[in-house]
Amino acid sequence: MKHITNKPKTSLIPMISITVLFFMWGFITSLNDILIPYFKSVYHLSHFQANIVQFAFFIAYFVGSLIFYFWTKTKKDPIHKYGYKTTLVIGLIIAAIACFCFAMIAKSFLPFSIFLVALFMLGIGLTFLQIAANPFVAIIGDKDTASSRLNLSQAFNSLGTTLGPALGGYFIFTYFGKTSQGADAVFLPYLFLACLLIALAVFIYFSKIKTEEEQENEEGGNEQSIFKKPYVLLGALGVFFYVGAEVTIGSNLVSYIKETTNLPQDIAAAFLSYYWGGAMIGRFLGAVSLSKAKPMKKLLDMIILAVASFAVIFLINYYFHHLTFGDVWFFLVFVCLNFIFFYLGQGKPALTLSIFAIVNIGLLFSGIEIQGGIGMWCLLSIGLFNSIMWSNVFTLAIDNLGKQTASASSILIMMILGGAILPPLQGLIADAVGIRLSYIVPMLSYLYLFFYGFKGYKIGKEEIKI
Repeated sequence: MKHITNKPKTSLIPMISITVLFFMWGFITSLNDILIPYFKSVYHLSHFQANIVQFAFFIAYFVGSLIFYFWTKTKKDPIHKYGYKTTLVIGLIIAAIACFCFAMIAKSFLPFSIFLVALFMLGIGLTFLQIAANPFVAIIGDKDTASSRLNLSQAFNSLGTTLGPALGGYFIFTYFGKTSQGADAVFLPYLFLACLLIALAVFIYFSKIKTEEEQENEEGGNEQSIFKKPYVLLGALGVFFYVGAEVTIGSNLVSYIKETTNLPQDIAAAFLSYYWGGAMIGRFLGAVSLSKAKPMKKLLDMIILAVASFAVIFLINYYFHHLTFGDVWFFLVFVCLNFIFFYLGQGKPALTLSIFAIVNIGLLFSGIEIQGGIGMWCLLSIGLFNSIMWSNVFTLAIDNLGKQTASASSILIMMILGGAILPPLQGLIADAVGIRLSYIVPMLSYLYLFFYGFKGYKIGKEEIKI
């Protein structure tokens, strides 16, 4: 008689709730890319000083996750004590308060340093969301398709990061920027975000999410210390370099585009949405590519999602910034290349990660060497290949951890620290040798990600009985 294993089905309501969360924090995070050139202009900052925006925001992930990790050792952290849902609500409330403070600071036109404090607080709120949401998506269904589910949620995160630059650039630079003085132009946008976050916290609070039951049903896994599992720690470094690379590229793209193409700041900010939008397209494709659907269905679904996602990005920028198809058609060449490299990845998370890392190294080299429109599109298209990196690194690093998943998640989220360290480093290099050559910083990050996808994710894992 054959042994039948019932694989867990993905819970719909929790998945929808978490997907909305991913969208919101993506939108908020990408607004930092608009704040950097805006504050640079308002407060007359250097590249290095402007990139401190990212340091203040992402250092909060390190501090918050470090506290959370030690908290898990006492079993009194929100996840162990109250469950995933309560942890998410706490994070949303903290983030909402931070956005409200940010709006009030902007209204009073206080010094730049005060903004940094509010950004740090916002980062703390999002730390709670990241620690709870990422492993939650992984455990609410079949673990073989965990990367696919996380890619789907991350796709909506990227929808948020796509809308952030397009809408944020329009309202901050154009709509409010022309009628407000100084930092006051960010008052209403952040006040509106605070209200949205509170509304989402209320929705999550009253949603019927059986997180506690799912926690109790987690497999025990191997109880060996997290710090004795090399693939987990190497995955944490992967998170550091991935987030650092993604953020530093996005943070300095507006400056790169202005310098190499002489486009005005609002149009350069609009093009930035193709960088984050590329990640959205790639993550939708990744969710399908890494699923267990039949090959022909995969191909059809990927084509439909690619066309629909591109249409969203194009229409938003056409309406707000009058970017025509003639201005952006070259991006579709890289979308086609994305399809090819997904095929070469064979639906395997580690292989796809290493292939995409090599592609991004080539695109960065092209962006450094080639000026003008082609160089700009090479850098913008990196988002397409960044797409699956977070979800693939994360799921490879928490594989087979069971009850240790919360501890491992806090360590992985801690390494979002890369988003705090690498942008100011690139800013220093940009001040010294120019914005183009400064892109050597993310290039080194992708070298490490190639190593993790090729070899690092297996180190120490073969000793664990699965």
